[in-house]
Amino acid sequence: MIIDIVKIFIPATVAFIVGILLTPFWTNYLYKNEMWKKKAGKTTFDGKEAEIFNSLHKEKEVGTPKMGGVIIWLSVFLTVMGVWLTAQIFPGDITTKLDFMSRNQTWIPLFTLIFGAFVGLCDDLMDIRGVKDNLSGGLSFKKRILIVAAISLAIAFWFYFKLDVATVAVPFYGNFFLGWIFIPFFVLVTIAVYSGGIIDGLDGLAGGIFASMFAAYAGIAFYENHINLAAFCGAVLGGILAFLWFNIPPARFYMSETGSMALTITLSVVAFMTDSLGEGVGVLVLPIIALPLLVTTLSVIIQLLSKKYRNGKKVFRVAPLHHHFEAIGWPAYKVTMRYWILGIIFALLGMIISLVG
Repeated sequence: MIIDIVKIFIPATVAFIVGILLTPFWTNYLYKNEMWKKKAGKTTFDGKEAEIFNSLHKEKEVGTPKMGGVIIWLSVFLTVMGVWLTAQIFPGDITTKLDFMSRNQTWIPLFTLIFGAFVGLCDDLMDIRGVKDNLSGGLSFKKRILIVAAISLAIAFWFYFKLDVATVAVPFYGNFFLGWIFIPFFVLVTIAVYSGGIIDGLDGLAGGIFASMFAAYAGIAFYENHINLAAFCGAVLGGILAFLWFNIPPARFYMSETGSMALTITLSVVAFMTDSLGEGVGVLVLPIIALPLLVTTLSVIIQLLSKKYRNGKKVFRVAPLHHHFEAIGWPAYKVTMRYWILGIIFALLGMIISLVG
């Protein structure tokens, strides 16, 4: 029991320290090469200029680098490989037990994290270099959704055909058989979680929310005795906290797509790995644990539908919801702190339901 707890805490601590040490070098590179948008402003999902958002953030969009999410996934990767190499070079009881690189628990989420980060990084570079001659730049939202769908489809096939996973666990009921429907269900869940990545809109907001979610799944995996997966979640948590250290107001850099795509897709994979595959409840508590992401996505959908079917009338001053609170006069730090509190509460609630269900 003690060694298992240590096995989770060490990667979290190491990833945090690695992230803190990497940041000065990465920050220097970002500022030296002016890795920020060259033109301030965003467009809405229906192609119009986001006037309220631009009025609130026009001075922040230019001058603050993107790609801060590199700190998260790079610190996780270095931690995973560092612990594994230590066990290989200095084999022994302690180093072997602390090694959490495993084919059945770590490979899939690690691959997802790095691949999602790479795609997101390409999008960030396109945005910074102004590949497209518009306000948003980078890949369109539809193209990013298609890429996420393709990644999740490949993983869903792996779960279904290689791991024989065709069920989801229902709290207080048991496993519910989906059969081949598991594949599109996996894809839809991943897309839904990814769409919530637009919560990365205020200093410190996304980092705090993602930290609470991965902490919850570390606890769920630990309870299921999937210690390697729990250790991986711990490493991700450590990387996020290192990023958050420098992302709290005023942010030194933004997470951007390389961080949000990597984390959202990986979160979905972890949720499925802690489900029937881990003989627990992981997927159907995801809407609770990730409620801030869900609400963020729903606020955008509600806004778009309202404008389309109510002659342009809006439900919110501006969507996503956290910007609505800004628009009605809440200071950005108050929005962020209250989201953090709610994120922790719902992460705990989802974890409790998973453990007792």
